[in-house]
Order: sequence, then structure tokens, then C-alpha cells
Amino acid sequence: MKSKKWNIAAPDRGRIRNLSHRCGYAPLTAAVLCARGLDTPELAAEFLSCDLSGLHDPMLLPDMQAAVDTIRAAIRRGEHIAVFGDYDVDGITSTCVLIRYLKSQGARCSYYIPDRLTEGYGLNKAALLALRKQGVSLVVTVDSGITAAEEIAYARQIGLKVVVTDHHECKDSLPDAIAVVNPKRADSTYPFKDLAGVGVVFKLICALAGPAGLGEILASYLDLVSVGTIADVMLLQGENRVIVANGLRVLQQTHNPGLRMLMRESGVETRRMTSTIVSFTLAPRINAAGRMGCADQAAELFLTDNLLRAQEIAAMLCSQNKERQNAENAILKQAFDVLQKEYDPQVDRMIVLWGENWHHGVIGIVSSRISDRYGCPTVLISLDGDQGKGSGRSVGGFNLFEALENSAQYLEKFGGHALAAGLTISREQLPAFKKSICDYARENIHDEDLMPVVDIDCLITPDDISLEAIRDLGILEPYGMGNREPVFAVRELTVEEITPISSDRHLKMSLIKGGRRFTAMLFGTGSGGCPVVQGDVVDAAFSLEINTFRGRQDIQLMLKDIRLSDCELEKDHYYLSVYSAFIDGQELTDRQVNDMYPDRADLVAVWRHIISRAEAGKLTAPYNTLSRRISYESRRCINIGKLFVCLDVFSESCLLSYHFKNNLLHIRLRPFKGKADITKSVVLATLRQRKQQSKADHSITAGE
Repeated sequence: MKSKKWNIAAPDRGRIRNLSHRCGYAPLTAAVLCARGLDTPELAAEFLSCDLSGLHDPMLLPDMQAAVDTIRAAIRRGEHIAVFGDYDVDGITSTCVLIRYLKSQGARCSYYIPDRLTEGYGLNKAALLALRKQGVSLVVTVDSGITAAEEIAYARQIGLKVVVTDHHECKDSLPDAIAVVNPKRADSTYPFKDLAGVGVVFKLICALAGPAGLGEILASYLDLVSVGTIADVMLLQGENRVIVANGLRVLQQTHNPGLRMLMRESGVETRRMTSTIVSFTLAPRINAAGRMGCADQAAELFLTDNLLRAQEIAAMLCSQNKERQNAENAILKQAFDVLQKEYDPQVDRMIVLWGENWHHGVIGIVSSRISDRYGCPTVLISLDGDQGKGSGRSVGGFNLFEALENSAQYLEKFGGHALAAGLTISREQLPAFKKSICDYARENIHDEDLMPVVDIDCLITPDDISLEAIRDLGILEPYGMGNREPVFAVRELTVEEITPISSDRHLKMSLIKGGRRFTAMLFGTGSGGCPVVQGDVVDAAFSLEINTFRGRQDIQLMLKDIRLSDCELEKDHYYLSVYSAFIDGQELTDRQVNDMYPDRADLVAVWRHIISRAEAGKLTAPYNTLSRRISYESRRCINIGKLFVCLDVFSESCLLSYHFKNNLLHIRLRPFKGKADITKSVVLATLRQRKQQSKADHSITAGE
């Protein structure tokens, strides 16, 4: 588990009391609002408002009138309209919202979603020509098209009219379409710039329906619009907050057969719909279809009115999601096998790996998982013949797109932004590309760039935590980009128990302080990666949940990080200073000598732990975690100083080498045949001599 930096806000207590008193918020809720700068009743009310009056006039979007006129005319004349979508959740929901609305108006329409694996993102000439041959005269793009100037020019040449609706960044010049509806246009005066692609489509059908039809639009489409907005990780403030908050209520009682069946097959139909459920349960299943090359199935799910067909497709999406997970895990295992042998955290600042026929649809997710685990930028490349297609994910402070630009001479093409990018490369250029971009990373990434950050709203005490306080936090929902779930911290809890769950993929802990006992969950970390052991005094950063089981409601801490408290660290620093004094030849007290001297059982405990945990002959761990783990497992007292003495003894005996940097111990086992003779250890002999001298001094003192 990688060490994290805690950014703890310190909201003014007077403002917290004032906001709580004037607005009726629970103190914990008021503290979160104040921590985020919403410390007056007016600012808090404006941010929290989910009133439909917060929806802006769709006609304020650039080219909206031209788009409305063109689509209405096409419907009136019975023209064949094609909606050109995308294979992610935003693109699929955008496609389905517009198709369902057009059909409700009697339009003759169809949709086209490019295949992720064979066509890639966005408009392409072959697809446009195929649509024209099918009799299409008007193409409406959703969640795409803003940079497709060449393709749209081609569409005009073959007799296709094009209306673009998109939300991505615009280039200096816009494509020559009949209408280009995008809130991010340089000339846009629309009050909110951060709509999702499906949000722009929502504004389009609102404009087509007119003010009188708004109620029907909200009731019929806001569920899909909110799903697409959440899944595309859009800013959940302003108009998006209004859309998602109201859309989740519609989703709870949705009349869309596909959404209802997907919720049922996912096991969340009876749960209260939240942005978290959409993000981590529904969205991955929808996305899986596009990643596995079957986006049309997801579109059909939301377009069908047949419950049986919807259930069948929902079951297929859940199955495809498992296939996607299996494909991810297979690639992840191959990657970890290589990294255990080759990755050096002291030297490497970036990970670049490639493999034969890795599933191109999932390597982006795997890149993200590796990046999260190792805390550094990662690029994975899937090779097929002489060509490779790659996907990369970065960490804060390192611009991946600029890194690719610096190595552009080795790439056939690339694109993306600071935190995520894709690339195409020939097989023969892989070694040169890896060296180039890794050299660039070493020059431009510093240790502090690689340290994950936990943003904490405020320090609290156990007395601040109650079921009522957690329920009141619900007014802050929906959570997402720009409105993250509140995170709190409590200092100096004692770890009473640690229990591995789900085959040691996660941990359940019991933490106590001041007579209060809390259940805490640490997901994604098994017992081998846990930085604390039973009995430790720890600081915990967490979000709060109410766990309902068999009608009983209990408080649950969802850990974002857990680390040793200052009182524990002070003990570690003390023993580390004693060890340093010993190495420097300084005098030690009798107690210090005894604390440092390892007996045979201590040496055996340390050695057995190292050889049982080392992978490919290497073990890297926080030094204080290592000493605690050995102490807990062996039931012996192995403080930091004693641990380093043991390592010195093994190093003298040529059993291993180690170095200590940034609070991490990096141990490498050495090849050794036979038995090592540790009796010749200079370190042990020196400590033994001081111990004997100490006894002799005591004897003289007693004789006198």
C-alpha cells in the first residue's frame, strides 16, 4: 500500500456553527461545506440547489436554432436521419436518447455506432458512405464530430447534411456542418460549459420539444441522461447537478425496460440509486459492450420496449462484463509477472509494457490499475503483427500527452490529454520509444509527483460520528467530479482486529477509541499490503456509510488511507536514532544495547519473513511496516533498530543486500549455497562486546 499525502482542510469552527445554526445543517455537513469554501447560507444554497429552475434555455447554445430547424424539416419531409454515436456510456446514452425522441415524433431514423476494435473513435468516411447508400440524408453526431472537419467535408461531397452535437474541446476552426452545437465553442455564451455529450443531446431535444414539452422530456429521458453524465465523469456542479440529482430520482422508478432489467441483473434494483451505483455497477456493464466490440447490444438494450428482450440483453452485458474482467486480469497477471522481475522503484519513473494480442478494448483500464498500484505513469501496448496500439494513464503532476509529444518520432500517431492518451506504434520502434519516454519521465518526475494525495475535509472525533449525522450528509449528493464524497480523519485509533475477506482481496478492521468501536473496510488491499498490524495506534482517513443488514443499520468507515499515528512513529524514530548512534560508534545505554541485540530466534523470524515474502528475490516494504509485521507474526519484539541489525548480519554473511530510501527498505536476496555462518558477524560481535562490557561494569559497581 503506497504512502499517501494527507491534505487536511481546517474549516473555521465559528463559521461551521453559524452555518449549522442558520441553515439547520448537521455540524458534520456544515463542516464539509465550510471546508469547500461554501461557508455562507447563500453560497451553500446555490451549490446544493437541485431545482429545475437551474436548467438553462437550450436556445442559448450556439447553432441550436439551425439544428432544430434542420431536424424538424427532415422529420416533416420524411427524410432518413442517422444518429452517429460512440461506443462509451456517454455515446451510447446520447444515441438512445436522441433515437427514442425522434421516433416519438414519427421520424424515420436509425443509428450507427463505430466498432471500437476495427474503426476507432468518431466519424469515418467508410461509415458515412455506407449510410448514404442506405438512403440517409441527414447525419446528427452525438458525443463526437467536433474535430472531424475532413470527414464532414466528405459527407457534404456525397450529399449528406450534418448536424454536430458534441462537448469535447474545439480546434481553432470548426467543421463545415449545418450546425455545430457545443457549449465549448469559443463564441459560446451558454452559461454552463461542462455538459456531457448526452447533456448536449438533452438540450437539443428540449429545444425540439419546446417549453411546453419539458415535463415529458424530463420524465422520459432524464434517467439515461444522468447515467451518461455520471459515467463520463463530468463536473457535478451547476446544471449537471440539477440533471443528475433529478435524473437519479427518475432512474429509481424508470420506465425504460433496458435500464430496469440492467438494474435487476446487476442486483441493485431495490437499492437507492446513487451516482456511486451508476459509476461502479451500471456504467461498467454498459461500457463492457463497447470494449468487447458489441456497443450495438447496449444501444438495443435502451431502445427496446420488449421486457424479455431487455432482460436477455442485460444478462449478456453482465456476462460481457465478466469477460472484460477476465481479459483485464489476464493482462494484469502478465504485466505483474514482468514487473516483479524488472521494475525498480528507485530508478524507474514510468512503466511501459507490451504483449501479444492483448485485448485493445481493456488495456486502458489495466494501465489505470497498474498506475494506481505502482503510483507512476503507465503505457500498455497490444501487439498484432508489426503494429501495436497502446493506451496510457498518468498521475498528477506529469503530462502524459507532452511526454508522448517528446517521443513523437517513434510513433505513427497519438492523441489524448495530460492524464490519458492513446498511441499507434510499429513493433520495431518499441525499444527506442520505451527508452525515450522513460528517460523523459526520469527527468520530469520527482518523488513528490508520485505520492498519491488524500483530500480530507476535516479532523473529527468519534463523538462526531452518528447515524443521524451520516444521513444528513446525504444532502451533499450526488457525488462525483467537483463534488467528491466527504472524507474525514480520526487520529489515534487502536487496531483491535484485522480480518481478510474475499480471498484476501480486501480487509475488514475493528478500530476503537474512547469506548467507541468502528467497523472499517479497506478495499483493494490484502493482508500482505496492509501497512498496520493488530495493536497499532493509527490515524484513519475515511468516508462514512450506513450498512444495512437484516434490518439493522450500522456505521461503517470506508478507508481511503490508514497510517501509524505520531506516537508510533516517534518510537520508530527513537529506535532508528539508536541504530544510527550504534553505527556511528557512539555510546549506548544498557537498555539500548539490549533493545538492539537480536538473539537467534529474532534472526530466524526476520529471515523467514523475508524469504517467504520476497518475489523474484526482491522485497520492498516500508521499514516500520516490516518490523511490525515480523513482530506480530513471530510474537517477538523486532523494533526498527533490531531489524536493521538483523539485516546487517545477513548482509555481512552475503545472504542479501539492502538499501534504505524514503522510508522504504529495498531488499535483494543473493544466491547462496550451503549454510551461512553468522557467528563471524562484526555487527553481532560489537553488540555482544558492549553487552558483556555492560555486565562487567555492573559487577564492578556492585562489588564496590
